[in-house]
Amino acid sequence: MAEPTAAHRFYNDLASWWPLVSPPDEYTEEAAFAATVLNSAQRDVREVLELGSGGGHNAVHLKKHFTLTLVDLSPHMLDVSRALNPELEHVQGDMRTVRLDRDYDAVFVHDAVDYMLTEDDLAQAIATTFVHCRPGGVAVFVPDHTVETFAESTEHGGEDGGDGRGARFLGWTWDPDPADTWVRTDYVFLLRSPDGSTESVHESHDTGLFGRDVWFRLLSDAGFEPMILTEQVADDDHAPRDIFLGHRPTA
Repeated sequence: MAEPTAAHRFYNDLASWWPLVSPPDEYTEEAAFAATVLNSAQRDVREVLELGSGGGHNAVHLKKHFTLTLVDLSPHMLDVSRALNPELEHVQGDMRTVRLDRDYDAVFVHDAVDYMLTEDDLAQAIATTFVHCRPGGVAVFVPDHTVETFAESTEHGGEDGGDGRGARFLGWTWDPDPADTWVRTDYVFLLRSPDGSTESVHESHDTGLFGRDVWFRLLSDAGFEPMILTEQVADDDHAPRDIFLGHRPTA
């Protein structure tokens, strides 16, 4: 996940810890499912744009199937991704406003879309995918929650690196106000340096929460033909997610 605000240290000065907090191997199964969905376009899918590509942990799997261009708001997360995916093109940009003056067979937006906190934010991100999607192509969005699927939850993870570092985290997602369009995840990160010293970091991340009807309306308004799928990932700690597809008409 990426597409941060400036206040999120974990996507900025602490970005180098991301591979230990959310290891690339944990993305294998969901990236395989995403590849299947991306190939549902009405055209052959070879070139894919990923918006909010973060540390490149989806890309390391998807690049086996597609030629990828990776866009993220955080230059620090792009540096992490370049180390993992040096052969791929990386571009700094905001998914709401970036314009690359070229198009792709498909556009992929993983859970970085969660940082769209208002309907206007989400509409802008969807418009960006439409602009970059070729006729017959598809845009795929993977929000962590919709209004219909949301439930308060906790998560934990992290691992040790080969350089003496280690990271662990606890996340608690809850809804401070069910009347608005966002929820909050409070994270506690415990980071161990090679010298054995540890640092604890607390961050609150606010993320958007929209109903299926909103997703369908905004996709339609942008010019897409909307669809919804349920994520098929057998070995996953979270509940099945709603996957939203926007098929761009061929004419």
